[in-house]
Amino acid sequence: MFTGVVELTSKPCKSRELSSLINDTIVPILKKQAGFVDEIVLVSDADSDRVLALSFWKTREDAERYQREQYSSVRETMQSLLEAEPVVRTFEVHTSTGHKITPGKAA
Repeated sequence: MFTGVVELTSKPCKSRELSSLINDTIVPILKKQAGFVDEIVLVSDADSDRVLALSFWKTREDAERYQREQYSSVRETMQSLLEAEPVVRTFEVHTSTGHKITPGKAA
């Protein structure tokens, strides 16, 4: 399993609105993508304008396909709520109790 982590900085006092936009508008787009597994959205309790969006994919190729084909339009959807350019990082999922992944086991 593979994950994309998108670090977002919302405009002041817009992190809840940004999180709702992700949930209401972007998650339905993600659900239509091949290999999409799950999305988790986190809002920082220490920095109220910081949001992390974690998308989980069956394979790196699935995540890369989404990045190539859909991310720019999804990014544009969030533009009005963003203070800074999103930072995108990728990770291989090592373990997950929710998705029953153990070290060294492919999803």
